[in-house]
Amino acid sequence: MLFAHDTECSLTAAAALVNTGGSDGEGLPDVAALDEFYVAHAYTGRHEHTEAELASVRALRPRLRRLWDADIDEVVQIVNGLLRENEALPQLITHDDEPYHFHAVPRDAPLAIRMAVEAAMAVADLVRNGETSRLRTCAHPDCDNVLVDLSKNRSRRFCEAGCGNRAAVTAYRARKAASRG
Repeated sequence: MLFAHDTECSLTAAAALVNTGGSDGEGLPDVAALDEFYVAHAYTGRHEHTEAELASVRALRPRLRRLWDADIDEVVQIVNGLLRENEALPQLITHDDEPYHFHAVPRDAPLAIRMAVEAAMAVADLVRNGETSRLRTCAHPDCDNVLVDLSKNRSRRFCEAGCGNRAAVTAYRARKAASRG
Protein backbone atom coordinates (compact mmCIF):
# COMPACT_ATOMS: atom_id res chain seq x y z
CA MET A 1 0.00 0.00 0.00
CA LEU A 2 1.46 3.31 -1.08
CA PHE A 3 -0.94 5.55 0.82
CA ALA A 4 -3.26 5.10 3.77
CA HIS A 5 -6.18 2.81 3.03
CA ASP A 6 -8.75 5.60 3.29
CA THR A 7 -6.71 7.76 0.91
CA GLU A 8 -6.58 5.01 -1.71
CA CYS A 9 -10.31 4.29 -1.32
CA SER A 10 -11.20 7.97 -1.64
CA LEU A 11 -9.01 8.47 -4.70
CA THR A 12 -10.49 5.40 -6.38
CA ALA A 13 -14.03 6.53 -5.58
CA ALA A 14 -13.33 10.07 -6.84
CA ALA A 15 -12.01 8.73 -10.15
CA ALA A 16 -15.01 6.42 -10.47
CA LEU A 17 -17.36 9.33 -9.75
CA VAL A 18 -15.68 11.52 -12.37
CA ASN A 19 -15.95 8.68 -14.89
CA THR A 20 -19.71 8.38 -14.37
CA GLY A 21 -19.97 11.66 -16.26
CA GLY A 22 -17.78 10.62 -19.19
CA SER A 23 -18.41 10.52 -22.90
CA ASP A 24 -19.98 7.05 -22.68
CA GLY A 25 -23.16 8.57 -21.31
CA GLU A 26 -24.59 9.16 -17.87
CA GLY A 27 -23.16 6.66 -15.40
CA LEU A 28 -25.49 7.80 -12.63
CA PRO A 29 -28.80 7.87 -14.51
CA ASP A 30 -31.01 7.48 -11.45
CA VAL A 31 -31.11 7.15 -7.68
CA ALA A 32 -30.72 3.35 -7.94
CA ALA A 33 -27.37 3.85 -9.73
CA LEU A 34 -26.25 6.21 -6.97
CA ASP A 35 -27.30 3.58 -4.42
CA GLU A 36 -25.10 1.03 -6.22
CA PHE A 37 -22.20 3.49 -6.35
CA TYR A 38 -22.60 4.20 -2.62
CA VAL A 39 -22.37 0.49 -1.81
CA ALA A 40 -19.61 -0.29 -4.33
CA HIS A 41 -17.35 2.38 -2.83
CA ALA A 42 -18.19 1.50 0.78
CA TYR A 43 -19.59 4.89 1.74
CA THR A 44 -21.15 5.07 5.17
CA GLY A 45 -23.36 7.57 6.90
CA ARG A 46 -26.21 9.64 5.57
CA HIS A 47 -27.69 8.66 2.22
CA GLU A 48 -31.04 10.18 1.33
CA HIS A 49 -31.90 8.17 -1.84
CA THR A 50 -33.37 11.30 -3.46
CA GLU A 51 -33.21 13.07 -6.80
CA ALA A 52 -31.81 16.14 -5.04
CA GLU A 53 -28.95 14.11 -3.60
CA LEU A 54 -28.28 12.59 -7.02
CA ALA A 55 -28.20 16.08 -8.58
CA SER A 56 -25.72 17.34 -5.96
CA VAL A 57 -23.43 14.35 -6.52
CA ARG A 58 -23.55 14.83 -10.31
CA ALA A 59 -22.78 18.55 -9.83
CA LEU A 60 -19.58 17.64 -7.98
CA ARG A 61 -18.08 15.72 -10.93
CA PRO A 62 -16.78 18.64 -13.05
CA ARG A 63 -14.98 20.14 -10.08
CA LEU A 64 -13.33 16.84 -9.21
CA ARG A 65 -12.43 16.32 -12.89
CA ARG A 66 -10.39 19.54 -12.75
CA LEU A 67 -8.09 17.81 -10.23
CA TRP A 68 -6.90 15.53 -13.05
CA ASP A 69 -6.42 18.32 -15.58
CA ALA A 70 -4.97 21.14 -13.47
CA ASP A 71 -1.43 22.13 -12.58
CA ILE A 72 -0.31 21.79 -8.96
CA ASP A 73 -1.26 25.35 -7.98
CA GLU A 74 -4.81 24.92 -9.26
CA VAL A 75 -5.07 21.48 -7.62
CA VAL A 76 -4.15 23.09 -4.29
CA GLN A 77 -6.68 25.86 -4.89
CA ILE A 78 -9.45 23.33 -5.63
CA VAL A 79 -8.56 21.18 -2.60
CA ASN A 80 -8.41 24.17 -0.26
CA GLY A 81 -11.68 25.48 -1.65
CA LEU A 82 -13.48 22.17 -1.13
CA LEU A 83 -12.18 21.89 2.42
CA ARG A 84 -12.98 25.51 3.31
CA GLU A 85 -16.46 25.58 1.72
CA ASN A 86 -17.47 22.41 3.50
CA GLU A 87 -16.02 23.47 6.84
CA ALA A 88 -13.76 20.44 7.03
CA LEU A 89 -12.34 19.65 10.44
CA PRO A 90 -10.22 16.48 10.19
CA GLN A 91 -10.60 14.03 13.04
CA LEU A 92 -9.53 10.45 13.55
CA ILE A 93 -12.46 8.08 13.98
CA THR A 94 -13.26 4.40 13.78
CA HIS A 95 -16.57 2.78 12.80
CA ASP A 96 -17.96 -0.39 11.26
CA ASP A 97 -14.89 -2.41 12.29
CA GLU A 98 -12.65 -0.07 10.27
CA PRO A 99 -9.28 1.02 11.69
CA TYR A 100 -8.78 4.66 12.64
CA HIS A 101 -8.98 6.98 9.67
CA PHE A 102 -9.80 10.61 8.93
CA HIS A 103 -13.25 12.06 8.58
CA ALA A 104 -13.38 15.79 8.08
CA VAL A 105 -17.13 16.30 8.13
CA PRO A 106 -19.79 14.55 10.21
CA ARG A 107 -21.16 11.22 8.96
CA ASP A 108 -24.59 12.84 8.74
CA ALA A 109 -23.36 15.55 6.33
CA PRO A 110 -24.92 15.33 2.85
CA LEU A 111 -23.35 12.66 0.63
CA ALA A 112 -21.99 15.12 -1.96
CA ILE A 113 -20.22 17.07 0.79
CA ARG A 114 -18.68 13.91 2.21
CA MET A 115 -17.58 12.85 -1.27
CA ALA A 116 -16.05 16.26 -1.97
CA VAL A 117 -14.19 16.44 1.33
CA GLU A 118 -12.94 12.85 1.17
CA ALA A 119 -11.61 13.44 -2.34
CA ALA A 120 -9.99 16.71 -1.26
CA MET A 121 -8.33 15.06 1.74
CA ALA A 122 -7.01 12.24 -0.44
CA VAL A 123 -5.65 14.60 -3.08
CA ALA A 124 -4.07 16.65 -0.29
CA ASP A 125 -2.08 13.50 0.59
CA LEU A 126 -0.90 13.28 -3.03
CA VAL A 127 0.14 16.93 -2.99
CA ARG A 128 2.01 16.57 0.31
CA ASN A 129 3.87 13.54 -1.04
CA GLY A 130 4.66 15.09 -4.43
CA GLU A 131 2.56 12.40 -6.13
CA THR A 132 -0.06 14.32 -8.12
CA SER A 133 1.31 12.72 -11.30
CA ARG A 134 -0.60 9.61 -10.17
CA LEU A 135 -3.79 11.36 -11.30
CA ARG A 136 -3.95 10.47 -14.98
CA THR A 137 -6.20 10.31 -17.98
CA CYS A 138 -6.56 6.95 -19.73
CA ALA A 139 -3.92 6.46 -22.44
CA HIS A 140 -6.34 4.82 -24.88
CA PRO A 141 -6.96 7.28 -27.73
CA ASP A 142 -10.74 6.77 -27.66
CA CYS A 143 -11.16 7.23 -23.90
CA ASP A 144 -11.28 10.30 -21.68
CA ASN A 145 -11.74 8.47 -18.35
CA VAL A 146 -9.51 9.33 -15.43
CA LEU A 147 -7.56 6.94 -13.23
CA VAL A 148 -5.39 6.89 -10.16
CA ASP A 149 -2.11 5.05 -10.62
CA LEU A 150 -1.56 3.29 -7.31
CA SER A 151 1.07 0.91 -8.72
CA LYS A 152 4.48 0.93 -7.05
CA ASN A 153 6.30 1.59 -10.31
CA ARG A 154 3.84 4.21 -11.59
CA SER A 155 3.10 2.16 -14.70
CA ARG A 156 -0.70 2.15 -14.93
CA ARG A 157 -1.81 3.72 -18.18
CA PHE A 158 -5.39 2.59 -18.76
CA CYS A 159 -8.68 2.97 -16.93
CA GLU A 160 -10.84 0.08 -15.81
CA ALA A 161 -13.24 0.23 -18.75
CA GLY A 162 -11.33 -2.41 -20.73
CA CYS A 163 -9.05 0.04 -22.50
CA GLY A 164 -5.90 -1.91 -21.63
CA ASN A 165 -7.34 -5.02 -23.25
CA ARG A 166 -8.43 -3.07 -26.34
CA ALA A 167 -4.94 -1.57 -26.66
CA ALA A 168 -3.32 -5.02 -26.32
CA VAL A 169 -5.61 -6.51 -28.98
CA THR A 170 -4.90 -3.61 -31.33
CA ALA A 171 -1.14 -3.98 -30.83
CA TYR A 172 -1.36 -7.76 -31.33
CA ARG A 173 -3.31 -7.35 -34.57
CA ALA A 174 -0.83 -4.75 -35.81
CA ARG A 175 2.11 -7.09 -35.08
CA LYS A 176 0.34 -9.96 -36.88
CA ALA A 177 -0.41 -7.77 -39.89
CA ALA A 178 3.18 -6.52 -40.00
CA SER A 179 4.59 -10.06 -39.86
CA ARG A 180 2.33 -11.15 -42.74
CA GLY A 181 3.06 -8.15 -44.91
